[in-house]
Amino acid sequence: MIVRVIARILIPFIQLYALYVIAHGEIGPGGGFQGGVIFSASIILYVIAFGMEEARSRISQKMSDLLSSTGALVFAIIGLLCILAGGSYLEYDQLPLGTPKLASQLGIYGIEIGIGITVAAVLITIFFETAGRKDD
Repeated sequence: MIVRVIARILIPFIQLYALYVIAHGEIGPGGGFQGGVIFSASIILYVIAFGMEEARSRISQKMSDLLSSTGALVFAIIGLLCILAGGSYLEYDQLPLGTPKLASQLGIYGIEIGIGITVAAVLITIFFETAGRKDD
């Protein structure tokens, strides 16, 4: 009971911190990978506190597959938009989003979000697959 109460209190703060790390990866330590790992750690804490079945009812295999694909798609689309705008792949300042500095910042934010989604979903999938195996 104590573990569940503490987990209910901590998980939202861990997830909020993960989003902070993703959002501030451009200007400080962190980024999409680190934020994705922190976010997936909050889901693993949820599994430890509430069990595998409860966690799987909240995040299905289909959902984690969709999220990992979506994150990679965000990354690819931003890169292709840079090419269509006349620059190289992931040359953010070529995006038509106002000034080159603003375009660069928004492009990097988009990439960090895509990486964070992908890393979190893949780590959650890896955890579910390894934790769900039965010993023969």
